[in-house]
Amino acid sequence: MTTATSLLHPDAFLSPLAVDEAVTRALEEDLGRAGDITAIATIPEPTKAHAVMVARQAGVIAGLPLALAVFRRLCPEIQVQAYVRDGAAVAAGLHVMTISGPARAVLSAERTALNFVGRLSGIATLTSSYVRKTTGTRLRICCTRKTTPGLRALEKYAVRCGGGFNHRFGLDDAVLIKDNHIAVAGGIRPVLERARAHIGHLVKIEIEVDTLAQLREVLDTEHADAVLLDNMDIATLSEAVKMARGRVVLEASGGVTLNSIAEIAATGVDYVSSGALTHSAANFDVALDIDA
Repeated sequence: MTTATSLLHPDAFLSPLAVDEAVTRALEEDLGRAGDITAIATIPEPTKAHAVMVARQAGVIAGLPLALAVFRRLCPEIQVQAYVRDGAAVAAGLHVMTISGPARAVLSAERTALNFVGRLSGIATLTSSYVRKTTGTRLRICCTRKTTPGLRALEKYAVRCGGGFNHRFGLDDAVLIKDNHIAVAGGIRPVLERARAHIGHLVKIEIEVDTLAQLREVLDTEHADAVLLDNMDIATLSEAVKMARGRVVLEASGGVTLNSIAEIAATGVDYVSSGALTHSAANFDVALDIDA
């Protein structure tokens, strides 16, 4: 029997609590107070249906555990057979899964299930395109906090399904000092000294810089674990790598595109973070075909 665990990417954790919360919220939004009045009015209660979820484009699949949870939430007896799992590269026309059971439940769950798979597969597919451009380099592609409110855990999971890596999940799991923090705190050295004095020994400190002079100041303090190189051109990124000489982790960010990612990777920076992976991913074309 297909289970949520069997559909997860083998190397990417997704909390069942996050799945349950997202599915509950999405179904409440769609079913409202009276349920699917169209299905109730037009489909006799005992009617059964068989449906096939089809990928209408090539890409990387993600979100199948959520689709399964949607169908099973409306009817635990629905039978689901998946042919791929999250993280799989699929061709256009591939049958992703089949769903069999009470027709009302299948039809009522259809749009919510497809919304999850379409959104998360779009993110995984875009991430995979970035990752392919960096083949043979040390660079890791990371997402940001520019996610859909309430769906961060799911969207960051989709990035991992596409071969990317996650930046911090929220404000509470790493120190990231931005330009506004520096301005309010009175400069690079004061803000780093305060951060280092306050945080625990397992918490990393990253600081954003705009110039090589700022990078030099950060290196002189020896308080940062990572430096975010914000909106630097290729020549400046290359110089930053030479200047750092491996003393800190270097992350490039700002204006990263599919056209520029290969050049950025060639500079030798360790990471690239891009909000586009989540905020600009096109929806993946997936459909549910009913076998009448």
